[in-house]
Amino acid sequence: MDTQRDQFDAPAVAAEARVPGPDRPAPGEAALREAAGPAPAWRVLLRYMRPSWRRLALGGLLNLAAGAVGLALPLAAKRLLDDLGADRPLSGTLALMGVLVVVTAAVGPLGEYVLRRAGETIVLTARRRLVSHLLRLRMSAADHTEPGDLMSRVTSDTTLLRQVTTDSLVGVVTGSVTVLATVTMMGLLDPTLLAVTAGVLVLAGTVVRVAMPRLNRASRDAQKAVGRMSAALERTLGALRTVKASGAEHQEEAAVNRAAEESWRAGVRAGKWLAVAGHTAELALQVAFFTVLAVGGARVTSGTIGVGTLVAFLMYVYYLVPPLQQLVGAAGQYQIGAAAVARIREAERLPAEPAAPPAELPAPGAAPARLEFRDVRFRYTPDLPLVHRGVTFTVPPRGMTAFVGPSGAGKTTLFSLIERFYDPTSGSILLDGRDLASWDIPTLRSAIGYVEQDAPILSGSLRDNLVLGAPGATEHDLRRVLSVARLDDLVARLPRGLDTPVGHRGTKLSGGERQRVAIARALLRRPRLLLLDEATSQLDAVNEAALRDTVVDVAGTTTVLVVAHRLSTVTLADRIVVLDAGTVQAVGTHAELVASDPLYAELAATQFLTVAP
Repeated sequence: MDTQRDQFDAPAVAAEARVPGPDRPAPGEAALREAAGPAPAWRVLLRYMRPSWRRLALGGLLNLAAGAVGLALPLAAKRLLDDLGADRPLSGTLALMGVLVVVTAAVGPLGEYVLRRAGETIVLTARRRLVSHLLRLRMSAADHTEPGDLMSRVTSDTTLLRQVTTDSLVGVVTGSVTVLATVTMMGLLDPTLLAVTAGVLVLAGTVVRVAMPRLNRASRDAQKAVGRMSAALERTLGALRTVKASGAEHQEEAAVNRAAEESWRAGVRAGKWLAVAGHTAELALQVAFFTVLAVGGARVTSGTIGVGTLVAFLMYVYYLVPPLQQLVGAAGQYQIGAAAVARIREAERLPAEPAAPPAELPAPGAAPARLEFRDVRFRYTPDLPLVHRGVTFTVPPRGMTAFVGPSGAGKTTLFSLIERFYDPTSGSILLDGRDLASWDIPTLRSAIGYVEQDAPILSGSLRDNLVLGAPGATEHDLRRVLSVARLDDLVARLPRGLDTPVGHRGTKLSGGERQRVAIARALLRRPRLLLLDEATSQLDAVNEAALRDTVVDVAGTTTVLVVAHRLSTVTLADRIVVLDAGTVQAVGTHAELVASDPLYAELAATQFLTVAP
């Protein structure tokens, strides 16, 4: 792998995102929106809520209905006390109170369920959208974004959307209406006691207002810390064998623990301010209750109001507790949700390839591809040196072309450019006479089979890995590629055959078996262009010779490009392209290059293995 990639930094991703290209829109409406600044969190949340607005509205209305029924209970209690004082029958009032209690008990939980269901739908929609975007990230962004941090945005950050939409935005509406209705009823009963209650609550509101900005900052820090902890854990678990072999368990444990402690500290800060806001409201209501009791008792003694009015007013004070706590909680949840939304939006703004439906694989017997590089120059970021400095060569349809050269010459990067993981800085790459920039990316990649240098294997069964790029493959197709890749014996030994799990990243397979699986996976796509990047480096001599013969056979009907360091592979190529310092040094056959190109002759003599017998 070329060393220049390791120098890529995150700011350059943003710089690249601003440069127009085949997959990046020219400055226009999106650019104007970015220039105007990111949308407020509440506006983004409303976009997430829009598809579920009917359920959210229904849940809110049910909650309001439950609250409205509950508001009638203090009046019923007042009537009950008045009836007691006047020695009137109580049966009608008691029956009314029973009905109100039953209706509240039935409607309230139903409203909560409807809101919960709507919230889960919002989370699902956000996760689908974010996963779709992340899977289409341009490699320039994906290469230097921590996978663990992105995972936390898909999991923990999106989970917070449920709370902030159902508890915050909907809670603000229902809570505000309930508070307004309760205050109205209190004012109708006794304006003086309402003024006493309002004075206490205003003082509490001042404290809550001071706590909210601090809660917002702490919530953002907490979410970022969770992302860093996920990234640290993913880094360690992703290289667990290396960590164990290096005796670095304690060192890595300390690193993950530091990230976990940072997350804990940020979470504690957020919890502190949330507790201050919530308990301030609760304390204010308790103070208001006792103040109203004292002032109201005096008014009852003076004969200004009756006992029934005071009891009903006190009940309304307690009825203020749930909606006010709902409002304070909604404000707190909004601050937490706003931090989560900001992180989700950051991920959604990473540059990505355009979404497109999957393309059909080439039909059996499809014509092999023709490839041409014309004065291609490429650098990973504007501040890094060029990897390619005017690369020009032509690969005719059919046959095998080998690329050789010193480490860092740009061999692997050629394949990344062909796959359009990156686009050239200048120059053009043509496939079948068409510039790659004009190809639909799924269509382009459907014509290519790519075996990467480290032959990555995904967790799952052997079958899952083989059909990854060809989900419609038949059993006959599978048997064909298993035979070609010499995997028959492996499948026969496995306890469940093709359905045997291969472990995380294929840890239950040897290095050579993983390479053969990767080769079989590429061949199952019936590619018109096959890219092999050191595809036989981990094979033993017998399997290498067999697969080398297979590649030669495939080259009879397919265009095959090979990055190789073994002379036994290179000498079989129809043409060899020698790269050095990002330029094409020479093109020819093995015999021609040994005689005419000093660099190739030196590589053949010092770096390559001897010709296989």
